[in-house]
Amino acid sequence: MSSTALRAILVGVLSAHAVVAFAQEHTLPLPALRSGITFAGADVRAMQSDDVSNPGFLWVEGGEKRWNTPAGATGKSCASCHGDGRSSMRGAATRYPRYDDAVKGVEDLDARINRCRTDKQGAPPWARESEELLAISAYVAYQSRGLRLAVSIEGPAREAFDRGNAFYHARHGQMNLSCSQCHDQNWGKRLLAENLSQGHGNAFPAYRLEWQALGSLQRRIRACLFGIRADMPAPGAPELTDVELYLAWRAQGLPLEAPGVRR
Repeated sequence: MSSTALRAILVGVLSAHAVVAFAQEHTLPLPALRSGITFAGADVRAMQSDDVSNPGFLWVEGGEKRWNTPAGATGKSCASCHGDGRSSMRGAATRYPRYDDAVKGVEDLDARINRCRTDKQGAPPWARESEELLAISAYVAYQSRGLRLAVSIEGPAREAFDRGNAFYHARHGQMNLSCSQCHDQNWGKRLLAENLSQGHGNAFPAYRLEWQALGSLQRRIRACLFGIRADMPAPGAPELTDVELYLAWRAQGLPLEAPGVRR
């Protein structure tokens, strides 16, 4: 056997081992995925399923108006580049967070919307959790409602995924708890007035009755960190985006429900 052929065999064997190792290291932690809405009471489920009763649609409607409104130095609207969002944005939200060569990093949907705003419209970025950004995000996400989450963790996105994975399984705060302890090990159990869910983000941006407002997945993550008395990264911080990517991979295959409703 020639040395070239031997090298080719060795490369193939090593590649196969790498694939197996990756699969073993990143096996989905839950045998069956359940959306958070399945843990909610009948009143919350009914509110989410009825587009008239779902408060999140106030933001979707506002987002549609902003989609078609010119802004910034260029005088362009989102529709100027993307056309009718009901068709052009179909499936877009299912792929976020995602790596983008333009920024050499992973962006969530809110960050990508703001980059379009600054680069294409010549307008200042919207603040995280602002009414304007939540409205556009809700409008874009709504166009993918019912489609399954399908983020990529391949290539340069892998580093962000690994950081998000580590953050999710690390213990945080004065209560010394990890996300995994609640949402992998104890889901379905009662915690005060709620049942612990599996911790999927497929409903966000979502209207929470506790907030009396729409909020992003990052806000929900920060609220969890507050609850365990941990340091909270600032909205838009890279570590939050990393966790978003991990959660989206962990929930792959679940349908997007935005705008969701949660207790």
